[in-house]
Amino acid sequence: MTELSNLRVAVLATDGFEEAELTEPVGALKEAGATVEILSTKQGQIQAFRHHDKSIMVDVDRLLDEAQPEEYDAVLLPGGALNGDTLRMGSKVQSFLRQSQEAGKPIAAICHAPWELVSAGLVKGRTLTSYYTIQDDIRNAGGNWVDREVVVDDNWVTSRQPDDIPAFNREMLKLFSQKKTLQASR
Repeated sequence: MTELSNLRVAVLATDGFEEAELTEPVGALKEAGATVEILSTKQGQIQAFRHHDKSIMVDVDRLLDEAQPEEYDAVLLPGGALNGDTLRMGSKVQSFLRQSQEAGKPIAAICHAPWELVSAGLVKGRTLTSYYTIQDDIRNAGGNWVDREVVVDDNWVTSRQPDDIPAFNREMLKLFSQKKTLQASR
């Protein structure tokens, strides 16, 4: 099992996230020993979906406005069309992602979450995957979109949809553990 104790992960999410794309990666991270915080644009709870249908509510740990990228070692971006479309336009989300990228932090994004990377101006020259409906957005932003269950490109891991979560989690844990190893060697 991958060991991620002492690793702090920021999960950026809001209403409309795809349930499995948050709960399963967060569960895998916690099982590996990581500290995970759900950051959102609103307090209280956020609404999950299973595709088109509302499902569970998830507690928000902290407002995104109160968090700083330097407090975290890695970023997880769960999918969901409503979630990704809402977050992508937030200047705080864009700034958080740009600062995380500039610091070389690992970023894991699944389904519609790469929209946030597009709007933050980060995909030019990168190879990634996503839910198939946003491939044009990625290409138009200068990214190389590929149709694979999981893609690792430097400090990013991306996947297409809930069916890809086992591969996504495996590569996310591997990428995040490499970050932990790099930190320990400094």
